[in-house]
Amino acid sequence: MAIAIAAILFAQGWWQTYRTVEPLDYSEFQALLKKGEITEVQVGQNTIEGKFKTPQNGRSLFTTTRVDPAVANDLAQYNVKFSGQVSNGFLATLLSWIVPVLFFFALYMFFFRRIIDKQGLGGMMNVGKSKAKVYVEKNTGVTFADVAGIDEAEAE
Repeated sequence: MAIAIAAILFAQGWWQTYRTVEPLDYSEFQALLKKGEITEVQVGQNTIEGKFKTPQNGRSLFTTTRVDPAVANDLAQYNVKFSGQVSNGFLATLLSWIVPVLFFFALYMFFFRRIIDKQGLGGMMNVGKSKAKVYVEKNTGVTFADVAGIDEAEAE
């Protein structure tokens, strides 16, 4: 179970790092934009995402963080490489750790309950309870007179 959790966390980290989107510095983005290497962009509140004309480093999509245009112009004037920084959302980070744990807990409980049901244990509150049934015939038709003469039967 621990190996599976570690594998999922490793795969999640790998996926976030090596997905199909190329991270760019904002200065690189501006240089590629001036060269005409970018075909389309989507401008968000903190990021700019877009598509290259020709794939770079095997990736056709890119993302960069936005920088204040006045600061960008000043830095570009002095040929300084620059990029923006977006703080990682607390909710996204929390979900990336909580969701896999909850998934494995649910999977564990599902299989654990199936095993308990097959073994007939019935859970924590059924400790000491037996599922055995007592079968007693009420009218056997045998009386004491039928067994009279047997020493053990008379002694009782």
